[in-house]
Amino acid sequence: MSINVENIKTLRRPDWLKAKIPSGETYAHLKKLIDGKNLHTVCEEARCPNMGECWNHGTATFMILGDVCTRSCGFCAVKTGKPTELDAQEPYRVAEAVKTMGVRHAVITSVNRDELFDGGAQIFSETIRQIRAIAPNTKVEVLIPDFKGDEFALDIVLDAFPDILNHNVETVPRLYLAVRPQANYERSLEVLSRAKKRGFITKTGLMLGIGERTEEIIEVMQDLRKIDCDIITLGQYLQPSKEHLPIDRYVHPDEFKMLKETGMNMGFKHVESGPLVRSSYHAEGQI
Repeated sequence: MSINVENIKTLRRPDWLKAKIPSGETYAHLKKLIDGKNLHTVCEEARCPNMGECWNHGTATFMILGDVCTRSCGFCAVKTGKPTELDAQEPYRVAEAVKTMGVRHAVITSVNRDELFDGGAQIFSETIRQIRAIAPNTKVEVLIPDFKGDEFALDIVLDAFPDILNHNVETVPRLYLAVRPQANYERSLEVLSRAKKRGFITKTGLMLGIGERTEEIIEVMQDLRKIDCDIITLGQYLQPSKEHLPIDRYVHPDEFKMLKETGMNMGFKHVESGPLVRSSYHAEGQI
């Protein structure tokens, strides 16, 4: 494992990484709607650079199961601690928001809830079912945790039949101890493999610029193709605060382009690759 901390004070954000501050009438309306229904979005919690663009297009990624995570990943801005919230009405409120917003492709993700016997899988399942009932024309993508490798929990989610099963591997195996200390690379591959074997469209994502080498990225992409993963997203890691892992490098757009071409040549059905790409970026066009 190797994370470069020496250049944290010297790296300057390049022009290609500048994102507009969220604004606009649609953005303000959606924020009021989400706040009014006591919902959380990963757009806000993870400080996504595309929040303004996506919200002004009437889309958002909902984060269920509260806003406190039981894990302490080195890259993530979501709060870590002991969750107290488990809201049985949350699935219905999410579905209502999806309908009101006119979302065509809803992405549902969550914090890790390792203290729950099913990791929150039943809330995922009920959220999918409520969206199907209230907004039947909306496609539903779930971005799930690994459920500690529990096949029973994964099956609970799959039995609700999401349109896409997304689980992010996040980084290369060598960096897992620093980046995802409570996760396991092989376990994440197994989550995707199990979903694929049941016939689902599978998707995953990696952050770049956190200490990995280009050849390691390509090796991960090869591993993903071995389990027939359909979609991959590649984006630049941005340090949420000084307490999080530093940026090792800013990956040039040309390298993102090369990785996209490499992935398509490997057989991925879709590769979303660029500095500002996140798991849910342009998700509605990937299915």
